[in-house]
Amino acid sequence: MSVLVAFSVTPLGVGEGVGEIVAEAVRVVRESGLPNKTSSMFTEIEGNTWEEVMAVVQRAVEAVAARAPRVSTVIKVDSRAGAQDAMTQKVASVERRLSGG
Repeated sequence: MSVLVAFSVTPLGVGEGVGEIVAEAVRVVRESGLPNKTSSMFTEIEGNTWEEVMAVVQRAVEAVAARAPRVSTVIKVDSRAGAQDAMTQKVASVERRLSGG
């Protein structure tokens, strides 16, 4: 099974410059060892079970909560039995179609 999660964690009540605090959440994700990717608005992480992936998301939120009085979290999940490497394969499928393949 593939459990692919896109999430964002936003610290509230700390002013406008939140990059340093958000970096703590990304550090947690990268240290998890699970496949991940960070873009300007979301971090994606992929694992084999809900428990595995959501435990990392929870630790990332907790890392932000340790430095902010309030935290906003947005989560989108795609779980699919029999899938592997969904983070890469979903993009590859679109790219193939764009190139006429």
